[in-house]
Amino acid sequence: MRHLHAPLLLAAMLLAACAAPPAGRQAALFRGGPALLGPVAVDGLPHPLLLPDGFDASLFAKLPARTRFMAFSPGGVLHAALSEGDTDLVVALPDADHDGRADEVRVAADGLHRPHDVLFHQGALWVAQQDKVLRLTEPDARGYYRRHETVVGHLPIGGNHWSRTIGFGPDGGLYLSIGSSCNVCLEKDPRHAAITRYEPDGTRPRPFASGLRNAVGFVWNDRGELVATNNGRDGMGDDIPPDTIVVAHGGEDFGWPRCHAGRIPDPEFGQPGACAGVAQPAFELPAHSAPLGLAFYQGAMFPPEYHGDLLVALHGSFDRSTKVGYKVVRLRMRDGRPVAMEDFMAGWLVGDEAWGRPVDVAVGPDGAVYVSDDRFDAIYRVTYEEGDSG
Repeated sequence: MRHLHAPLLLAAMLLAACAAPPAGRQAALFRGGPALLGPVAVDGLPHPLLLPDGFDASLFAKLPARTRFMAFSPGGVLHAALSEGDTDLVVALPDADHDGRADEVRVAADGLHRPHDVLFHQGALWVAQQDKVLRLTEPDARGYYRRHETVVGHLPIGGNHWSRTIGFGPDGGLYLSIGSSCNVCLEKDPRHAAITRYEPDGTRPRPFASGLRNAVGFVWNDRGELVATNNGRDGMGDDIPPDTIVVAHGGEDFGWPRCHAGRIPDPEFGQPGACAGVAQPAFELPAHSAPLGLAFYQGAMFPPEYHGDLLVALHGSFDRSTKVGYKVVRLRMRDGRPVAMEDFMAGWLVGDEAWGRPVDVAVGPDGAVYVSDDRFDAIYRVTYEEGDSG
């Protein structure tokens, strides 16, 4: 690892501390907060959750292991990846009686290695695990997938970030996100700290966006642009660099490891001009809040003003003197870009102790929002009823 001499290191740190975001990038960044939310007591939870007026929450499922990303099947059954050593599974959570709670936990796939993401595409269940992307077919009557086909194999394993996220873009391509192997370093494998595009059969990999330290979640907006969360580096203090939301069309370099958030040179790898030509983030989030899963609200249950807004799960900090995150936030959108942030769901952080950590957000066919938690090992269901005081 290359190190700067002390004067250059100090200068870089001062520059980072004084750098200000361009106007509009973090407009009303800390608007809202728990004071705008009211407590909702939920059976089976150690503490109330906090939600805006009119919203309610319930425990949809309590699960046996760390619950990561989720997806609804074409038949409307929620599936989730569980990743915790011996309990590496994909589970199906049917709610046949539509009472807002899973009837049972069915194993849809096992024999996996750290599964993180699941999706349904063209009649198959796709799973992104640490070392490969799988296409699962031939479900039996209970929804257990008997055939596993490797579509993308030999993914890099080990290092700081184990999660693998997949999605099929508007162009039909298969997109795969892999985080960096380290906090900050020069990667040898270009698939690290990047999003790579493949053909649907796993062939012809080519870089789509690079310089993304850990883009754990991504979706596409109604313009066909890829929108991703990105976790900034650790070790530069409580408040820098910010975590970010990025929007990519293809070919962008978002700067890691030399430049963070498009404007902050790295104290180890940044040289003069390190941020020149770097793609700028669309929005800044509090440093170390660890944004993971995200979803545009397109359902019909919530008030109309929520339609098209972005819900983002903030997993929560560990490299910070005072904890931050541990909540779901709403990013208000204007002309396809986030313009303001407010709390949508909180309560997992009580004082300085977190009893839960939100991971992913999914909008159900019923218009409810489902939130996974890999500390309490659960999925919550958030609903809205006009006139409900919460």
